[in-house]
Amino acid sequence: MRFIFRTDASVQIGIGHVMRCLTLADSLRASGAECVFICREHKGNLIEGIRQRGYLVKRLPIDSNEIKYRDCIDISKSGYYTWLGSEWSVDADQTKLEFGESMIDWLIVDHYAIDVRWEQALRSKCRKLMVIDDLADRQHDCDLLLDQNLGRMKSDYCSLVPASCNVLVGSHYALLRPEFAKLRDYSLGRRTVSKIKKILISMGGIDQGNATGRILKALQGCSLPEDCEITVIMGSNAPWLKEVNFLVSQMNWPTKIKVNAQNMAVLMSNSDLAIGAAGSTSWERCCLGLPTLVFSLADNQIQIAKNLELAGVSIYIGSLSGNNLLKLRDKFSQLLSSPDQVSNLSKNAHSTVDGLGVERVCQTLISDQQ
Repeated sequence: MRFIFRTDASVQIGIGHVMRCLTLADSLRASGAECVFICREHKGNLIEGIRQRGYLVKRLPIDSNEIKYRDCIDISKSGYYTWLGSEWSVDADQTKLEFGESMIDWLIVDHYAIDVRWEQALRSKCRKLMVIDDLADRQHDCDLLLDQNLGRMKSDYCSLVPASCNVLVGSHYALLRPEFAKLRDYSLGRRTVSKIKKILISMGGIDQGNATGRILKALQGCSLPEDCEITVIMGSNAPWLKEVNFLVSQMNWPTKIKVNAQNMAVLMSNSDLAIGAAGSTSWERCCLGLPTLVFSLADNQIQIAKNLELAGVSIYIGSLSGNNLLKLRDKFSQLLSSPDQVSNLSKNAHSTVDGLGVERVCQTLISDQQ
């Protein structure tokens, strides 16, 4: 079976879409499938990283319009339509050319800037089409749709997909790498005694808006335990990496920075509390029962963050405003004096994700083709 993924990473988009597609591709490849990626050469792309994972990547060139899109970090102002870096019809034509003459089994699309128009233009090139979405805000022409977010209902997509479309929704289908399921028991076993000594800060590979730097500055005013240790996760394409390195060296507690960490499951399992964004990493933290203080870095993360807090999985601080950074200090003090709350966050988190979602999605893809 042959699968082609159309997805992108960039300074504007972040890396989450590509990373979850890689997780699915790894599972499909383990089942004997061939997987190919088609990505545009945006600033901050992960094309070389995908190749290092052993996949063929076909590059789409940067459009002249990309110049006015690529440096816009605030996606809430630019709109998702800019994420392609070209007109949708141009992107569709370029993608078709990369397909060649052969028919593929599945085209998998994970891109907020792609909708029913693009999908219909590619229908003749694939036997089946899958969409990975989080927004439920536009029409799709697909055979399978996945929305892995907590609280999502199938009815949210009733008017957005064909009646024949198989819709998979909820954190039961969260696309996590196998190491998270493998370390789940170890991680949960560490949490029988609630303590906060090892803190993990992970605000996404691109670190939009210098979130990590702003959080480190806010933590300097917190009353953390003297034996506290802080680990900061960053991507090599993060624009503020140099500044964060300097801030790490100035912290009052032992603080280390890891760039392009390849052992996130281990780092999360050995942490007592995380500060993170409400992106796809949320499901990794849930699987390992890691209590989290959550910020929303984009409009599409707000509802996810609210649903996580509603389920008792994490504490939602808000956006990265000055008042909310002060609120971070208050929440830290609250958790330090309330081990029961820390324990409850962990229990609620691990009950929402078991780490086997990618196996379920992979099996659906393979069985639907047979």
